[in-house]
Amino acid sequence: MSMAGLLARARLLNRDLAPGEPLAETVIRPLSAAVDEPEPDVTETGPPADRLWELVKDATRLRVLPGAPDGLIEATAALQHLACLFAEDSDALAARIAALADIQRDLDARIDVAADGPYLVTNASKITNWLGEPIQAFPQMALCRCGRSATKPLCDGSHVRAGFSGAKDPGRVPDRQDSYPGTQVTVLDNRGVCAHSGFCTDRLPTVFRQGEEPFVAPSGGRADEIIRAARACPSGALGYAVDGRTAPAPEREPAIEVSKDGPYRITGGIPLDGDTSREHYSLCRCGQSRNKPFCSGMHYYVGFSDPPMSDEPTLFEWAGGLPALTRMTKIFYDKYVPQDDLLAPLFARMSPDHPERVAAWLAETFGGPRLYTERYGGYDHMIGEHAGKSLTEQWRARWAQLMGRAADEAGLPTDPEFRAAFAGYIEWGSRIAVENSQPGAAPPPHMPVPRWWWVCEARPGSRVSALAPPAEQAPVELPAPDEPVGFADHIKPLFREMDRKSMTFAFDLWSHADVTQHAAAILDKLRQGKMPCDGAWPAEHVELFARWIAEGIPP
Repeated sequence: MSMAGLLARARLLNRDLAPGEPLAETVIRPLSAAVDEPEPDVTETGPPADRLWELVKDATRLRVLPGAPDGLIEATAALQHLACLFAEDSDALAARIAALADIQRDLDARIDVAADGPYLVTNASKITNWLGEPIQAFPQMALCRCGRSATKPLCDGSHVRAGFSGAKDPGRVPDRQDSYPGTQVTVLDNRGVCAHSGFCTDRLPTVFRQGEEPFVAPSGGRADEIIRAARACPSGALGYAVDGRTAPAPEREPAIEVSKDGPYRITGGIPLDGDTSREHYSLCRCGQSRNKPFCSGMHYYVGFSDPPMSDEPTLFEWAGGLPALTRMTKIFYDKYVPQDDLLAPLFARMSPDHPERVAAWLAETFGGPRLYTERYGGYDHMIGEHAGKSLTEQWRARWAQLMGRAADEAGLPTDPEFRAAFAGYIEWGSRIAVENSQPGAAPPPHMPVPRWWWVCEARPGSRVSALAPPAEQAPVELPAPDEPVGFADHIKPLFREMDRKSMTFAFDLWSHADVTQHAAAILDKLRQGKMPCDGAWPAEHVELFARWIAEGIPP
C-alpha cells in the first residue's frame, strides 16, 4: 500500500464514516501534503468501522518505514485515535492498542516537532495530566502545539486554520548557560530554556531571586536545598556542580505530563528531534512561546488555560494531585526525617520508593485514583507495614508536625478549608497507625483504603474570606407586577455562587426541588436578615421570594 493509495481510501472513508467529514483536517490534509503522486482509483466495501481499522493498520505499517514524512505520521496518529474511539469496550480497546504497538515495536520512543505543526510522539508509554492521572496513550500520537485544539492534548488540525508558526522569536532570551559559584555548590542556569514555572523562586527565594540581578545568589541557601531546587526544575534550565564536577541528571522513567495551564513536562530522556542530551525539558503548549518548541513562560501572559476544576473538587484535586503530594513526601523523607533525632532511626531502612508509596496512599485517600491499591496492595499492605512496630505517641506527634511543615514547603494549598481536612486526616491516620502497631492489635482485615473529605462539607469558596474584596452581585432583573415569577428566571439569579457553596452541606440553592422543599425556612431566614451570611437581601428581593412562594413555587 502506497501513501497515495492510503489517501484515496481515506477520502472514501471520510465520505462514508459519518457526517461532517471527520478525517478532513486530521488525516486527509496532512496526507495530502505528504503525497507527491497521483491517487489511484480505489473501491471499498464493508462497514466503515471495519474499513477504518484496516486503514489504520496499513497507515501504521507505512509509518514504521524509514524516512516516513511528518504528514504520514500526523495522519497515522489521528487514525489510531479514531480507531480506538470505535472500540466496543475496554477489552477491545486494549487489543487494538496492543496490535498497533506490535506494528511499531521496533521504533524507539521519541518526540519529533512537525514544522508549524504538532508534536509527533512515538511509543510514549506514560502520559499523565497535571494531577498525575493517566491519559490514554496510543503508539502514535500528535499533541497540540498551537494551543487551539478542541481535543487537547491531541491535535485536531487547528494549527492550519490559525496560521500557527513554529519559528523562534529573534528577541528571545539567549540560550546560554551561566555559572554562579557558591561556597558549597555552583548553580548552573540557562535563562533561555526557563519555563518560569516558579518552582525555584517560590521554594528558595533567597537563592533564586525573582526580579533581581543576578538572578542566582548561590550562597543564599543550604547545599541540599539548592540541589533539591535544581533537580525539581522541570525545564532543565537549572543544574549544579560540586567541586567542579557537573552533577548527572536524575534517572527517571520516560513520561509526559500535561501541566495545568502550562507546558508539556518531559522526563526520562525522551529524545527530541533525535537529540538525546536532555533528561527533562518543557515544551510549549500555548503556541506563543518565544523559544519554540521550548516553553518560555508566555502561557502566563496570554491567559492560556485548561478547563476549570469541578465545582466540588476532591482533596486530591485541590492539593494539586500526585505531583504535589509526591513533592511533599519527598521533602519530608529527604529533608526532615534524616535530621530528626526521633524519626531518623525509625525510617533508616525504609525502601527507596517509600516517599512515592506514601504519596500514592494519600492520593487515594484524598479521592484520587486507586494508586496504592493497584501498585502496592491496598489496605492490607499498609496494615502489614505498621504491624508489630510498637509506634509511640512521641513518634506520631513528630511525624504529624513535620508533615505539616513539608506541606508548607511543597506549596500545598494553605486555605483553612483544605488545611483543616489535611490536618484532620494526618491526625486520624497517624493515630490509627499507632493503634494498629501495638502488640496484640487485631485491625479488621480486607478493608478498603479510607476516603477522606472536606471537614463538615466546608470547601474552598464556601465562606467569605476576611481578605477578599467586596463581592459585586450581578444585576437582578425583577419581574413586572403582572409578570409570573419563575425560579429559573427570577429566583435562582438571586443566589450567588458563594451563597450556593456555603449551603451545599444542607441543600442546593440552584436546585428548584431543593429550594422548594426548604422555601419556608429560607424565607424566614431572609426576613430575619440571617441569610446570606455576609449581609441581608434588599427588601424587594425578599418580597420577590415571598411572591414566588405565594404563586405556587413555579419552576
